[in-house]
Amino acid sequence: MSHDHRSAGFATRAIHAGQEADPTTGATIVPIYQTSTYTQLGIGEHRGFDYSRTNNPTRAALETQLAAMEQAEHGIAFASGMATTSAVMNLLSAGDHVVVGEDLYGGSYRLFTKVLPRYGLTFTFVDLTNPANLAAALRPETKLIWIETPTNPCLRLVDIAGIAAQRKPGQLLVVDNTFASPFFQRPLAHGADIVVHSTTKYIGGHSDVIGGVALTNHAEVAATIRFHQNAIGGVPSPFDAWLTMRGAKTLALRMRAHQANAIAIAEFLEQHADVEAVNYPGLSTHPQHDLARRQMEGFGGMLSFTLRGGMERVRRFVKETRLFSLAESLGGIESLLCHPATMTHGSLPPEERERRGIGNTLLRLSVGIEEGEDLIADLAQAIRASAQP
Repeated sequence: MSHDHRSAGFATRAIHAGQEADPTTGATIVPIYQTSTYTQLGIGEHRGFDYSRTNNPTRAALETQLAAMEQAEHGIAFASGMATTSAVMNLLSAGDHVVVGEDLYGGSYRLFTKVLPRYGLTFTFVDLTNPANLAAALRPETKLIWIETPTNPCLRLVDIAGIAAQRKPGQLLVVDNTFASPFFQRPLAHGADIVVHSTTKYIGGHSDVIGGVALTNHAEVAATIRFHQNAIGGVPSPFDAWLTMRGAKTLALRMRAHQANAIAIAEFLEQHADVEAVNYPGLSTHPQHDLARRQMEGFGGMLSFTLRGGMERVRRFVKETRLFSLAESLGGIESLLCHPATMTHGSLPPEERERRGIGNTLLRLSVGIEEGEDLIADLAQAIRASAQP
């Protein structure tokens, strides 16, 4: 029996929304509908599905689940976070202008600077950690504002409600909520029009599947994004949808564990003589800690820090960790270490990286759910071992 889970708690929504027993077999877990096409009853008569690029029961269950988690009316799933971003940008037309919060994922920066300008879109990058900076960037042709909060990789925050309050009619506010996850932050409640996630990260949670989702309460916006989902075809496979759905069910448990470890590690690093700075919204010393407490329900599992000793020491450090794997991506159960200047943000010009605080000695941690004491011990020994050539 179908049930409206929107009023239920987060973990209940994650486990039950879109997850009704299969009506044919009674299977408790949504099946992987590994089919490309569907037998129709007659001309113009089908059971809601005709071709799996357009719609698929496993993907539909995932979209219902993720929409419920973000407390959105509509969810549209994609094959990757960047496919999601591209589909959202298809809401725009040549001549439209976009204001972008300047501290953002390198892949988004690459799309906004190397691909979409060829099709007549223009972009202005602004420091939106101060919402007052938005006004000067808005133009009559501005149709969309794009922000990440917390940002990647510097963990800065943008006041979602403060930006939303400055929108003019016809402008959409999009928030990339990948770092916080819907467990710790739900931007629609603060005035955002669209939320996007790379579900590859915390929502999937196990570093084994690529995906993305766009979520909104605007029916017309959702219909246009879904049109492009079908027309362009960047859709997840049924198995990818199933894996993402499976991972999302434990998001609440995982995020609590990620955060507990991240807080402990941030406090350890902040007190270490060989660490110059730590960026984590959960620290009282973070310049936007009060905003984090107002806007978020937790501080997440991501942090970055600057190691003293220059690039050569950083090279030694990343080879010494045993539990933190040097790898792209984030949000999995295992701890990952990233050097943004050469990895996730390598597409930014060097001078642009430096201006945004992405120096050669900045390291980003995706803190996993291992035992916190073991993670701290691993970082401590790597710092010691990297001190001398």
